[in-house]
Amino acid sequence: MKPIEMEKVQELLNGFKNKQVYLHLETTNGAYANHNNKNAYTVGAYIRNTSVLFTQAKIIGMENVYRVGLKMEKGWIYAEGLTDWTIHEGSKLLLAGHDREGRLMVSLQISETPFDY
Repeated sequence: MKPIEMEKVQELLNGFKNKQVYLHLETTNGAYANHNNKNAYTVGAYIRNTSVLFTQAKIIGMENVYRVGLKMEKGWIYAEGLTDWTIHEGSKLLLAGHDREGRLMVSLQISETPFDY
């Protein structure tokens, strides 16, 4: 993965607009991130291969930390704290947010085909 380039990621997001796509969204500060802090709460969310159609996509941010919002007919999906991106298997957009120690905190992935399990 490489640091997010806003213009490039925006262009890729626009390519998924008005299409039925598959979404993976994950947040975590799970046990692997908090194992040395017994006072930390473990939280997370995980959605994989949810089929969505969004009509608007926007990436915003500064200082190498970004948020992506996807507007659907009846609401929004967004991921915040994104730092890195790549294209996987030729067409799957993978966005991730890593903490200062390189641990995964958030992941947003979009594809026209389902993700593997």
